[in-house]
Amino acid sequence: MKKLLIIVLLFCAIEIIAQNDTCIVALKGLDSTIVFDVKYATVNNFTKKVLYPTGNVYIRKIVGDSIVAANKYLLEKYNLRLKVFDAYRPLSVQKLMWKIMPNEDYVANPLKGSRHNRGAAVDVTLIDINGNELDMGTDYDDFTEKAHSTYTNFPDKILNNREILKLIMIKFGFIPLKSEWWHFDFKGWERFAILDEPIK
Repeated sequence: MKKLLIIVLLFCAIEIIAQNDTCIVALKGLDSTIVFDVKYATVNNFTKKVLYPTGNVYIRKIVGDSIVAANKYLLEKYNLRLKVFDAYRPLSVQKLMWKIMPNEDYVANPLKGSRHNRGAAVDVTLIDINGNELDMGTDYDDFTEKAHSTYTNFPDKILNNREILKLIMIKFGFIPLKSEWWHFDFKGWERFAILDEPIK
């Protein structure tokens, strides 16, 4: 009975450590096959400003491990891969975004902080084996109803692409955001602290 209790306690301790993983890592270091297209490292974004000094993508290690698993599953089952637009975002960048788009449907209020500021959210799309993006109906950072994950007035092919992305991300521990088909929050995001470490 004592041995069983010790095993249970050890298991619980491991779970607590894993669930409180605060390590921010470079996503490329976890899986070099994931493709990146960081719009915020260019002027090709809704702010029309360069917000990141580099196209490197950072994420909580525990979240990144799930992205890696999702990418691997996509390749094996659908011959598709993930392309990542954004993940960890410093709070200072969130404040700049809020000044331009103070609408909580699309940009989190920096007074509350976003899931991105916690390193627990990712913006992604699907690409084929040749690196071509699948048609999702709108561009990334489209602030219209058509970008909502619940919008259905599209051809079946687009709806199917969105459904594959959504189901895969859910399968690997993510929650879709209603107003943005590309945005997914990691389950338990609220346990992570808001960060303002610069992206390098």
